[in-house]
Amino acid sequence: MKTMKMNKVSLFLVIGFFGISITGYSQNQKLSHQELKEARKAQMAANFYALDTLLNAKSFVLEADFLQDKYGVRIPVTSNLNFIKVNHSEGILQTGSNYGVGYNGVGGVTAEGSIGSWEISKDPKKLFYTVHFSMITNIGNYDIFMTVNAANQAQATITGLGPGRLTWEGHLEMNYNSGVFKGQETM
Repeated sequence: MKTMKMNKVSLFLVIGFFGISITGYSQNQKLSHQELKEARKAQMAANFYALDTLLNAKSFVLEADFLQDKYGVRIPVTSNLNFIKVNHSEGILQTGSNYGVGYNGVGGVTAEGSIGSWEISKDPKKLFYTVHFSMITNIGNYDIFMTVNAANQAQATITGLGPGRLTWEGHLEMNYNSGVFKGQETM
């Protein structure tokens, strides 16, 4: 009698494991092109609304992968040294290099100051934001015009009182997730 019960239990276990493997196999089937497109669209919409929260909280860092000057010369940079940080009413603009000492100790310039005007506009159809704000620092006043899309690609162009212009191209991170290293404030 015990062997009969054990055989039934073993049989149920084998059938159960077989059923699990069939279910697991069916989940590994490839999605159709249309299903992938719809999943990507849903993910981009979710990213768009997450960016809304991040930008309106004024708590983010644009970590640059590239810097571009007013002539269009674009160079790759270290993202933890080249960034724009916004923390509510305060901000930091920094350029840096792994190869030099610079004014800030990390091969570039660091400007800290207060955020002035702040304007956000969004385009839900194209899933991107534009942010325009000003920053008043001890080395100058700057206007920052930033665009961010739902794929988290960000670009910010900084202009001052002079004819120069510098563009940071990279991605946004939350302040507490960012791995940036701030150099000494440039005087």
